Amino acid sequence: MTTLLLSHRACLRHDPGEEHPECPDRLRAVLQALASEEFAALRRAEAPAATPEQLGRVHPQGYVEAILGIRPAEGERVALDADTVMSAGSAEAALRAVGAGVAAVDAVLQGAARRAFCAVRPPGHHAEPGRPMGFCLFANAVIAARHAQAAHGFARVAIVDFDVHHGNGSQACVEADASILYASSHQSPCYPGTGEARERGVGNVFNAPLPPGADGARFRQAWAGALLPAIEAFAPELLVISAGFDAHARDPLAQLRVREPDFAWLTAELCGIADRHAGGRVVSLLEGGYDLDALASSAAAHVRVLMRT
Repeated sequence: MTTLLLSHRACLRHDPGEEHPECPDRLRAVLQALASEEFAALRRAEAPAATPEQLGRVHPQGYVEAILGIRPAEGERVALDADTVMSAGSAEAALRAVGAGVAAVDAVLQGAARRAFCAVRPPGHHAEPGRPMGFCLFANAVIAARHAQAAHGFARVAIVDFDVHHGNGSQACVEADASILYASSHQSPCYPGTGEARERGVGNVFNAPLPPGADGARFRQAWAGALLPAIEAFAPELLVISAGFDAHARDPLAQLRVREPDFAWLTAELCGIADRHAGGRVVSLLEGGYDLDALASSAAAHVRVLMRT
């Protein structure tokens, strides 16, 4: 069964400004890497725009209306905080980023694809229910998980996050709900300052903080020793991956030393869990990654495994 690639050109129109690390070229780099003959078997589709109902499963109506109501004129921008900026195209980009995850869930749960990768931006794992932050406007991965539950009746969904920054927003959205597991490896100390191992939610949160300089062996140890067994024991009916590649050794925003084979190894391990418990169903959404070459090669390594396992 095929692997689905979801994206939309609107995601290129989210423009936080010159020198901002979360730039449109990030998505261009990923899409260029996935345009080679090696990835010709990918089924490609345009991401739909998310609906108010889908957004409202995670975010209060007032918050959704406030974010979508910010429509700067062309060439102008509105700063929501020191890191998070909206341009003329940001609202539609955010709707397409969420919509990609929702459509990916529908595809894998209806049998149209076995795995799916959403090449979208802005990212989502820092967005809290009522607050944007860390380049993120809506909680893309959590909304995808909630859609699996609300629209398809799934009881247990795992959100797996290997971005170098802790997904404080994702954790905040699910930490009181035992039906969703959240597992994260991330650098600590590092932005946003959350994600200590003692943060356990209602027993559904598993954090593995890694010190600056930790390499691929330490990364694999964290997953093999703690996080993967927790996901296995949870026996999820769907895996949603927050696929950030900024733990790469060349990334400028943090200091972990992970490489492409490490991302590929973890992807294969997660696909194995999905095969055992979830009928192989995996939905992956792009999060961080700010060295363009490292991002492109790491995303390609990730998608390669999604296609071949």
